[in-house]
Amino acid sequence: MPDSHSLLILPGDGIGPEVMAEVRKVIGWFEDNRGLSFAVEQGLVGGCAYDAHGTPLTDETMARAQAVDAVLLGAVGGPAYDDLDFSVKPERGLLRLRKEMDLFANLRPAQCFDALADFSSLKREVVAGLDILIVRELTSGVYFGEPRGIHADDNNPDNEGGRVGVNTQRYTSGEIRRVARAAFDLAKKRSGRLCSMEKANVMESGVLWREEVQWVHDNEYPEVELTHMYADNGAMQLVRNPRQFDVIVTDNLFGDLLSDAAAMLTGSLGMLPSASLGAPMANGRPKALYEPVHGSAPDIAGQGKANPIACILSFAMCLRYSFDKGAEADMLEAAVEKVLAEGVRTADLLGPKGGTPVSTAEMGDRIIAALSA
Repeated sequence: MPDSHSLLILPGDGIGPEVMAEVRKVIGWFEDNRGLSFAVEQGLVGGCAYDAHGTPLTDETMARAQAVDAVLLGAVGGPAYDDLDFSVKPERGLLRLRKEMDLFANLRPAQCFDALADFSSLKREVVAGLDILIVRELTSGVYFGEPRGIHADDNNPDNEGGRVGVNTQRYTSGEIRRVARAAFDLAKKRSGRLCSMEKANVMESGVLWREEVQWVHDNEYPEVELTHMYADNGAMQLVRNPRQFDVIVTDNLFGDLLSDAAAMLTGSLGMLPSASLGAPMANGRPKALYEPVHGSAPDIAGQGKANPIACILSFAMCLRYSFDKGAEADMLEAAVEKVLAEGVRTADLLGPKGGTPVSTAEMGDRIIAALSA
């Protein structure tokens, strides 16, 4: 019997259950045709968890997430929950998963399939063949640093309005080194090139970032080609010549901005997967959460219009990074590319030429057929 890979599936809200249903089909195909075995549990997160339990993530579900090899998440949130107290909003469930699993490395690929190159806001010749991986530090930096808050600025009579907002950009050597190691490891498995981005010209945290990434390179990964770039120049270069990059590593704030900019190079949010990885567990596999980037899309939920590809590609990342099944991940990504090359489109991929879109389930079935071909 093959080793069993344990998964916790959290479909969540909006289109989450619909796109995750297609992932379940793909999981079943790999079990039936590639000899893989998955022990799958399913739970609630986000608004549906609040509806059932009064909290966006129960302690029981959190404990299950800590125990499995990987978590697959669909989407959370929606307008029905806008008036909830901040502490129980659906997004707090996702944030709790990231925090308590200590998922410090967020992986955001930006891959432009040839069949969709014309969907990008940039010219085809700029984005065709694009395959970038951005590694964003996810659990520190300005989003978490102390002190923070808004308070009275009593000592500054020239401050019209009388208030000051404070956020603190803070990194330790250890926090930088661990995400740098994750990025170097990923670069070794790709083209062997890593670009680190920060603002060492104006920020002391950027100086520390550059020095610590260089230290990890010099002492542990000398075989990887390392370059440094200021993050503002990096943003410009992403829209000028994105194919110059392979793996980019950067901090939480800049990673938030740069990964969204890179995402739009591909033409559709419905195509974008992500992974958030933590430290290795006892079995050597990293703590891991995989999710599409597109959100819950409540305006089309339950209508069969959602594009399941981002969620399916998130499972491909799970195969690659949690289970070391690179061949199977390649197979799944190739099946997606084949279906797109055949002109199969969900509504979000039709473009100005129009046409007849396939449903969420039909797209999943076509990808299964391409796997079987």
